Amino acid sequence: MSSLMEAVRAGRTAEAVGLLDGLTDAERRGFLPELKELRKELRKAPWEEPSRRAYPALHAAGAACETGAAAAATWIAATDMRWSQSSPALLIHILGDRDTAWLTDVTHRLAGRPASTAVPYELMAGLVRLSGCPVPTTDAYVRGWVEHIGNLRQLGNTLLDRLRKDPHLAELVDAVFGTEDIGSPLEWTSAEGPNSWVDALAQLTTEGVLDRKRTVDACVARLLRGGTTLDNRVFLRMLKALALTRDEERERIADWLALASDAVSMVASHAQSVLGSLALDGELTPRRLAEMSDAVLFRPEKKLVRAQLTLLGKVLARDASVAVEVLPSLAQAFGHEDADVQERALKLVERHLKKVDSLEVRAELGAAAGQLIPALRTRAVETLGAAPATAAALVHEELLPPAPEAARLAPAPESAVELAEEVGALMATEGDVAAFERGLDGLVRHAYRDRDALLEALGPVVARRWWAGEGPGHVQHPDDRFSRSHHSFGSASYGFDLLLATLLDKVRTDTLHEGARHGHRGRECGHSALSRVFDARVWEVAYRLRAEPLPFLLSTPSWSTGVLEPDELVDRLDTYRRLGARVSDADFAQALLRVRREDRRAAAVAAERAEALGTAEGTRLAHWLMSESPALPLSRRRTSGVRVVVELGELLDLQEDFPAEFSALGKPVTAYGDRWYCYHWNQDMQRHWLAILPERRELVAARLLRDVAAAALEDTRGAAAVLPLLAESEGVAGQATHLCLAYGLGARHPEDRLAAVDALLVLAARGQLDGARLGADLGELVRSGAVKPSRLAESVRTGAATGANATIWGILRHTLAALLADLDGDAKPAHARGLGDLLAVAAECAERSGARGELPYLAQTAARSGSSRLVTQARRLRSALVAEVAA
Repeated sequence: MSSLMEAVRAGRTAEAVGLLDGLTDAERRGFLPELKELRKELRKAPWEEPSRRAYPALHAAGAACETGAAAAATWIAATDMRWSQSSPALLIHILGDRDTAWLTDVTHRLAGRPASTAVPYELMAGLVRLSGCPVPTTDAYVRGWVEHIGNLRQLGNTLLDRLRKDPHLAELVDAVFGTEDIGSPLEWTSAEGPNSWVDALAQLTTEGVLDRKRTVDACVARLLRGGTTLDNRVFLRMLKALALTRDEERERIADWLALASDAVSMVASHAQSVLGSLALDGELTPRRLAEMSDAVLFRPEKKLVRAQLTLLGKVLARDASVAVEVLPSLAQAFGHEDADVQERALKLVERHLKKVDSLEVRAELGAAAGQLIPALRTRAVETLGAAPATAAALVHEELLPPAPEAARLAPAPESAVELAEEVGALMATEGDVAAFERGLDGLVRHAYRDRDALLEALGPVVARRWWAGEGPGHVQHPDDRFSRSHHSFGSASYGFDLLLATLLDKVRTDTLHEGARHGHRGRECGHSALSRVFDARVWEVAYRLRAEPLPFLLSTPSWSTGVLEPDELVDRLDTYRRLGARVSDADFAQALLRVRREDRRAAAVAAERAEALGTAEGTRLAHWLMSESPALPLSRRRTSGVRVVVELGELLDLQEDFPAEFSALGKPVTAYGDRWYCYHWNQDMQRHWLAILPERRELVAARLLRDVAAAALEDTRGAAAVLPLLAESEGVAGQATHLCLAYGLGARHPEDRLAAVDALLVLAARGQLDGARLGADLGELVRSGAVKPSRLAESVRTGAATGANATIWGILRHTLAALLADLDGDAKPAHARGLGDLLAVAAECAERSGARGELPYLAQTAARSGSSRLVTQARRLRSALVAEVAA
């Protein structure tokens, strides 16, 4: 071993660098093979002491010995040495004797790498000074500069002082405006003063250090380009800090119009205020004002729309000549979703219509009035000469999505290679029930047919798993790992890990036997009854792979929902009989839970065939198919604080003649008796639980109820994603299913509310939605504070927007009956604040569906004085329910 390699291995960086001083390029390149071999060796154990000791010296030596610019930059920025690099000062010293052009090349190659490679800014800046090259304006360099120069730990001066002294200030500031997602480091320092980027750049612009026009143009261009919320906030603050003069604002009218039209709300609001100020001073032409109004009134943000209506009212009051240009634009608001906005726009048009002589403009306004809600359209018939509404025009046809159809499960892949590919993809993405079941059945089939071919095909999949092979993160005894955790699988992919490890003899047989006999131990939660069944089945399959391979699984479903056709199960039992294969207890129990019994004719035919098999399993299946259709257990509602839950009684048919791990499915579900601490963090498992009892969704819904409730009560994310699958399941949709749906509609996060709306529409399309029950549940949850009216309003508005107006009205009429009753007194309930939004959606649905009739307590609310949103929407709903269509 050479002296250089000894110094590098020992971590003596200074000695290693000293040995390379004075050598020619050829002599330095001669050390590269040894250095690369050492690097390859250290990469196998990067966090062990020898590696961490040697890496800084190796990093420096390699940078010195690489004589090509590209190779040197690659070595310096190497990911494997990122956390144990030599210092930037030492690297600059090592590279200091190189040619200027070479240094320039290295500098720009390093600066051109992604910021995620974390090349030190001090190194890049030092090479710029050393080479005298133009400063790079790449993403990595600019981010490094912003973070370095903005570091408050640099004591003794301020950010403003440091920026003022920077020789490359103008170029780098220009680059900052062009860098995406730069808002975080710009806002990280203090909010105001000389250590604030916003105030410092504004001050430098005022002083003339930065060109004002160039800076203002760059800031406006950055806002026009858009970006993250943080970027928009920072650059908007910067624009405001620059305090544009009226001349500067006037020069950029086209930019303000573009921002008011397309920018995020806070930026559009600023542009709107600038344009509004110009308009009120008479410096915005009527055509420009109309163009601005067309853009802003089309936006969904109510705050912007209302501000625009206020502006137009002021302009029209000051200058009657603008009415011809502005009123047609004002009519854009006639189609706004908010009835209050429509009414304000109509009032403005009515007030200023006399200022317009053009018959063409009047006709245009009358035609636009067709977008108004019925009550306002009736007014517009008299004031604007709008065409009278007909009943056919006002009542919309109820539109519901087609009821989803379950997909037929494809058979397991015939090729072991194809199966291995599917298993690998499933373990990487979790997959759905169909993918899991096909993969599980495929492993069983191929292990029975040709175990060696299966193992060969699974080689690439196994090599990437945590329990196989050498290298970082290698577990020496994976069987111990499985043994410690065999009480529960946190995900479907972990169950496949057990099966693959079993096939490769990485799990002890006694561990498999113990798991198959006592698959679920220890911790309990509300989902334990479901997870036990899943775990028991997987453990039993793993044990049989080792001890007595099965030809195939009896419980593989026929459909993606988990339902198994009875004739298919009889065929599988007949094949088992002919092969002399021993039936697996958990596999057969799961098959019984999945077999379709609701089709009584098909069940009777299959039962006769099963009885004729002459086997114990055939007789058991025949009795199961001929027993009464699955009934719901006794249930009752319980409350705990603001939470409403459902308790289920006992079901003996799920306890008798079923394995011990399955019998918990038939035991009572209580509100307070179980420990509800849950260790099932992977919500993808919920779809597999639904497939355990595909014809008894209410039993699953009762155990998922607390999860979905947490989406509304505790603002958790993703818990309602299971609701569309719950709606697609079979069986009665009872109290638990509807309560799950009610909580989902009031969830904190939009994606959860959207999933609940999807589930609502699926149930409605299948004729399984009980609008009265769901409406009453929602009323109870809103009154208790479990569901916020504003969230519920967003959900039902989304449902109504699909065309399900009658469905949504059928729900809200029961919700509002409960909520309006609370207003019939002196005390104002907490939910009154958001009740106006719910009334607005209800009024729209009633108008579009042609609903008529009385709604309890609505008349008292509508008769209140004032013009609050609650009162105006109550009046609108009352008019929709009792008024005849305008003639």
